[in-house]
Amino acid sequence: MHHFYNAPEHLVSELLEGLAMTASVTLSDHRDARIVMRADWQPDREGRQQVALISGGGSGHEPAHAGFVGQGMLTAAVAGDVFASPGVEAILAGIRACCGDAGCLLIIKNYTGDRLNFGLAAERAREEGYRVETVIVADDMALPETPQPRGLAGTLLVHKMAGYCANRGDDLEAVHQAARHMIERVRSMGMALSSATLPGQEASSRKTPELGLGIHNEPGVRQVTPENADDAVSQVLEALGRPDSGPWVVLLNNLGSCSPQEMQVIKRACLDQLGRANVALLLGPAPLMTSLDMHGFSITLAPADDTILEALSAPVQAPAWPTAQKVHDIETFSPRFSQQPPAGEGRHDEAREQLIARLATTLKKSEKALDELDAKVGDGDAGATFAAGANAVLKALDEGRLSTGEDALLASELGHLFATAMGGSSGVLLSILMTSAAQELEESAGWPRALQAGIERMQHYGGAEQGDRTMLDALIPAIETLANGNSTDAAAQAARAGAEETGRMRKAGAGRSSLVPEQALDGVIDPGAEAVARLFETLAGRDAKD
Repeated sequence: MHHFYNAPEHLVSELLEGLAMTASVTLSDHRDARIVMRADWQPDREGRQQVALISGGGSGHEPAHAGFVGQGMLTAAVAGDVFASPGVEAILAGIRACCGDAGCLLIIKNYTGDRLNFGLAAERAREEGYRVETVIVADDMALPETPQPRGLAGTLLVHKMAGYCANRGDDLEAVHQAARHMIERVRSMGMALSSATLPGQEASSRKTPELGLGIHNEPGVRQVTPENADDAVSQVLEALGRPDSGPWVVLLNNLGSCSPQEMQVIKRACLDQLGRANVALLLGPAPLMTSLDMHGFSITLAPADDTILEALSAPVQAPAWPTAQKVHDIETFSPRFSQQPPAGEGRHDEAREQLIARLATTLKKSEKALDELDAKVGDGDAGATFAAGANAVLKALDEGRLSTGEDALLASELGHLFATAMGGSSGVLLSILMTSAAQELEESAGWPRALQAGIERMQHYGGAEQGDRTMLDALIPAIETLANGNSTDAAAQAARAGAEETGRMRKAGAGRSSLVPEQALDGVIDPGAEAVARLFETLAGRDAKD
């Protein structure tokens, strides 16, 4: 399964039904005529005063054409099979359903099947007494010498212009003339990295980027090798005649499978290369006239005179029409970053400096052992991470940047140091621990109570609990032991017991170990818990392991 389709032969009916479940449209109930019509439209009511607009063609270009049915745009759309024109009878049935005394305009893309089927339907409708006019959209610039350029995404601008004029009550002749005037002024060009995959068929073998692909999988005018998005946009604009003056209306169309990130990068390149001041109105980027899953985009340009701007900016009730956007220069502001607090300006305590240096040296010497533990259950860098923090502490001590004689200030300085010197989540968690502890120490809490408050914040943000096979399994019992008035030796024993217990845990609740199979955890002490145990053993005056 490569696409979320059911049976390929049911695709068109099912996609139209999906649209009709939320949009204000009604569907024809005959399988031989897939017609989507405005739910509020009656030919003997609205159709008496307002020109009906009908478009359509092969499916596979969604949201075109049914997504543009609604007040202010199309009255109805007639859908054929994928990349195949609807039949004459279906189109004629659509005319009969929509056309009132004000008449009807058929908007046809310049493909042989569409021209012939819509054209014959128009002739037969006239024979039946309906007032019908037709226009043929040929906005493709890929083959400038061809006498019959294809109709591409520029068709949507014709829909919008004609819909605007019809909605304000212009007669059939005026709506017809406005549509023809727009057709004469619009031009489109596309580029794709790969062609489309038809439902039920194998993916196309055409994987080379092409300029000027048709929306029915026709080959492009030439193969291209764009270096990046900027170059791709440059080549498309070059094929459009490299317009260097405006103002322009730009319609930026996703041909099917470009990601939102790609389309924003393409938008940026397009606006920069055209010149933001030369773009009066932007439509998209959005999938508007697609080609199934084609990985490409198209750019449509039209001159932005007052009439066109007014028509394209007018509100509509068609579900797929994008909001017209004004283009402006990028506005910036200067964010405020955290200022490093003055370091080491508080009192200093020589005995505490020596203790901190011993603790840091323990972690530094433990780098290899901790890395070896982490290699069994994680990504093998726990020792290096703790060693980086230890080295930063030792350097800060040498430079006198730790206020070792003032508890709250020392905790705050350590919090900043861990955040900047240690990588990964361990550095952030230890920074949270010390930053939160500093706030408690400012309120005259002792170190055990302050560290308990810091652990609570670690758990809040980190999501781990005791028993989840993390450093908390050693840290929590050790700090609780101190908070209960017991000795550092008892705290060291509690930390070591907690660390050893992680080696018997076969399931981790947090961290990278949670992604490791249970059998790989058996007998392996969590490296964070081991680091904590070694720190408390040093604090208690015991010799640290290598």
